[in-house]
Amino acid sequence: MSETIGETILPGTYIEVRAEGLIGVSGISTGNVGVVGTANRGPLAEVTVLGSYSEALDTFGSYDRFPDKESDRPSALTLTRTLEQLFKGGASSVYAVRIANTGSTPMASALWTVSSATDVALFTFSANSPGTWGNDIVAQISVGSDGVTLLELVFGRRKERFLGATALELASAVASSQLVTVVAPDVTNNDIAPTQVVKSTTPGGPNGVPVSKTDVAAGLDLLVRQPVNLVVVGGFDAKTIAGTLLAHLEASENEGRERVALVGASSDDPKTIVNADVAAASNPRLVLVAPGIVADDAARTGADTSVDLPPAYTAALVAGKLSTLAPHVSLTNKDVPADDLTIDYDRSKQKLLLMNQVLVVHKELGLRVLKGITTDTGAFRQISVRRIVDYAKAGVRLGSNPYIGKLNNERVRGALKATLDGFLSDMVAREMLTSYKLDVSATRAQEIAGEALVSMMLMPTFSIDVIKVVMTLQ
Repeated sequence: MSETIGETILPGTYIEVRAEGLIGVSGISTGNVGVVGTANRGPLAEVTVLGSYSEALDTFGSYDRFPDKESDRPSALTLTRTLEQLFKGGASSVYAVRIANTGSTPMASALWTVSSATDVALFTFSANSPGTWGNDIVAQISVGSDGVTLLELVFGRRKERFLGATALELASAVASSQLVTVVAPDVTNNDIAPTQVVKSTTPGGPNGVPVSKTDVAAGLDLLVRQPVNLVVVGGFDAKTIAGTLLAHLEASENEGRERVALVGASSDDPKTIVNADVAAASNPRLVLVAPGIVADDAARTGADTSVDLPPAYTAALVAGKLSTLAPHVSLTNKDVPADDLTIDYDRSKQKLLLMNQVLVVHKELGLRVLKGITTDTGAFRQISVRRIVDYAKAGVRLGSNPYIGKLNNERVRGALKATLDGFLSDMVAREMLTSYKLDVSATRAQEIAGEALVSMMLMPTFSIDVIKVVMTLQ
């Protein structure tokens, strides 16, 4: 059977199937989180999709001890600690990018050289990602009575073994390693037996070189075309990184990949937040979070392993919680799974921050978000409204794209309207919208130009932030 009738030359029955009326809107992601930060291992400048914190540890390694001095914090590793808070908050799908300082001293990988009994260099291999983690890999070579060389690599509880009688055989075997990568095999010495392995005197790393806003921007650029709905920058505050985040939000919106960014305040002090952070961050897609949180530091030992983390990590925790909520469900009064807050604001400070569009976490039957708001002072104050509109935009794109290239006539435009009507009706049924108006049309001039005009009026659902009670006593 032919889907489209072509030449009708031979006698017979020709059937044309028009499936426009069956086109619907497929699933739309709403809880994918993008994050950039520094780590001691893992792929550099690549997007890695993670589904759990244990997977994050396997990929990017453990974080270092959080510095006691604030002046030392720019050198602290941020990615794994941020991922810990994201997954603690409830995130289930995270797109992570490891960044590093790209200045005059780029981060190096630990390196080893395999040589012969007469010290002829045969090939080299390095840790498969730069950073100090590779310095903990132990490489040993032994030659059996049969002349076959055994190379053992040990990293923690992981052990790898490779066999080869010649340099070529051993290098080919090492190429399958999950720990190291063969860098430079010497093809002129392929047949020589390897007997020694020597570690380079130049170690892998360093890890703790503070990254710049340029490095952060490069990491965020890798997330622009990813299906990310929320984005966080590990360890950076609004005063430092707001401009870079706003540029990323603009670029991703231009690509049709709208998202919301969450960023921590630069201080727990309300006056500092208002003067330094609010002035730098005002956008319907930007959420400013305060205060900091008290968390357990896995890198510390002893009786007290708790540490005061700045609001940047509160932003990650809140992002994890937000990723679990449907677009129309407000963050207001939702609990967040933190151990404690670095400060519990009184009513006057809460009021000051809310009036300046700061999302505040407070103590009320646990730790809860006081009000789920963006830094916008207009119609998109509630995070849920911004997410509802982004959800509608994504659905309209998905519903409209299959019609590109089809006939621009009343029948096809009617089918397009039916597709979008079904999607918007579902949004009403799911209480994202209270109502909507939809029209699909084209003038003769638009038909000639290949344009169809979709006009929509959406009325999103707002959440309850305040309940006013009037009591009449008689």
